Amino acid sequence: MGEEMSMTAKITLGDGTVKTYKKGINFLEIAKENYPENYESFVGLKVDNNFAELHDVVKNDCKIEYFDSSTKDGNKYYVRGLKLLLYRAVRDLYGKNNITMNLSINKGIYCTIDGVKITESELKKITKRMQEVVDADEPIERENYRKADGIKKLEAAGLTKKAKLFKYKSASNINLYKLGWVYDYMYGFMVPSTGYLKLFKLTKFGDGFVLKYPDVFNANDMPEDIEQKKLFNTFAQTDEWTKILGIQTLGDLNESISNNMSKETILVAEALQEKKIAEIVDKIEAKGTVKMALIAGPSSSGKTTFAHRLAIQLQAAGRTPLVISLDNYYKDHGDPTYPIGEDGKPDWEALEALEIELFNKNMNDLMDGKEVELPTYDFTTGSRVYSGKKTKLNKNDIMVIEGIHGLNEKLTHKISKDKKFKIYVSALTPLSLDEHNRISTTDNRLLRRIVRDSKFRNYPAVRTLAVWDSVRLGEEKNIFPYQEEADVMFNTALVYELPILKHYAEPMLYGVPADSPYYSEAKRLIKFLSYIMGLDSEFVPPNSLLREFIGGSCFYC
Repeated sequence: MGEEMSMTAKITLGDGTVKTYKKGINFLEIAKENYPENYESFVGLKVDNNFAELHDVVKNDCKIEYFDSSTKDGNKYYVRGLKLLLYRAVRDLYGKNNITMNLSINKGIYCTIDGVKITESELKKITKRMQEVVDADEPIERENYRKADGIKKLEAAGLTKKAKLFKYKSASNINLYKLGWVYDYMYGFMVPSTGYLKLFKLTKFGDGFVLKYPDVFNANDMPEDIEQKKLFNTFAQTDEWTKILGIQTLGDLNESISNNMSKETILVAEALQEKKIAEIVDKIEAKGTVKMALIAGPSSSGKTTFAHRLAIQLQAAGRTPLVISLDNYYKDHGDPTYPIGEDGKPDWEALEALEIELFNKNMNDLMDGKEVELPTYDFTTGSRVYSGKKTKLNKNDIMVIEGIHGLNEKLTHKISKDKKFKIYVSALTPLSLDEHNRISTTDNRLLRRIVRDSKFRNYPAVRTLAVWDSVRLGEEKNIFPYQEEADVMFNTALVYELPILKHYAEPMLYGVPADSPYYSEAKRLIKFLSYIMGLDSEFVPPNSLLREFIGGSCFYC
């Protein structure tokens, strides 16, 4: 009896049902038996709160939970598989001509192929080859190699940036993925075969093309094309900054750190940002009529520090800035018109949570030279309060207004357009992991927020992770649709910041309990940070945007 039991394992399904299976059965077979109507939609699963693949096998008693591509985690599995599929098709068609896939744009991934001019005809060829591999339902196989052997395989494939990154990773083995005759590494788990990758589209964009795929908001269709030329140009400028610094990938960054990254590298990175802020002020001045600079961007973009630095540059240009936060125009909590979210709670991020008409009146009165008593919002009582102090805008004064709705024209619908200058700020991470993977701007911002929440609000990482999905949903509704409304975009990410954030964030992430629903996400971030060598914050200047998150800023003393 004991021997028989040692050959079986108890599997707890997502609904709590417990079943017994022989060890060695894979999780796809269990899905087929228990979810016959929808198992084909599953792309991966969690085993005891750890990510796993459908072709992995049962080894011990465990709890499992399947997910499809409509989930955040499932979408990552799908996209990784799709990038491997595209890589295979390109290598089939163009031999050693490598493909670069490292920029998120137009609801997809921007790609270029070395030595290949992208035309509609070429895109049809690539699409046809991808579809052929999908129709053949070829297996995507995970193979484990000793680190040195894995690096050799990557170098042989011409994936030198990927190989360089692994040279600085403290691991004895590397898992590579094989699709037909090609090998690659995509920094996470995959779907079992190409038959899962039925939905994709290639669209011409700039000198390259965009690989489009369903997102978590609609897993069964392609997202609509959106014009993002300004965002694309901002990324292009960021790439120029990395070239100036000689650091374009994580491998380059690790190499610089291992060679005692110089103080000058950090200062040049900061100087590039300061130069851009000065250029923004020049554009404001060139317009001649601007009385209001509106700053908006997603969470943890560094909007507050940017507003301070912009104000200093405006003063250097002879303007006197008046900094105003949109938070001070929240409606009172007892207001019957306060918007309610789908969860039945007040929706703080909705535009309708603000007293829009009062804001427009106050701003126009100030621009007309009138004295105005501006409100301050008391978050303790949930109401606006007035101190009795009145404010007046003089001839050379300019308002600097920071808030998530700054780019939405509905916010300032009664203010003349010639008096407004809109600025979008975000942490558009300048580095790539390698040829096929850019570092997620969302992950960069999440790490910033984890550090800031712990340092200044005494929140554990698990609390930040718990609210992050709702924060992202609010950004999708209230910020990203208005990006291209900006007169200018500013990238707050710094080429050297991830090694510094690692020092703070890593121990916080290790503190997420193994039974937490956010444990797997914490582990994913820990794995990402394992590719980065740490860096001390000693040389980070006190006016750096990074100081908003790690502390020591001269603006908040």
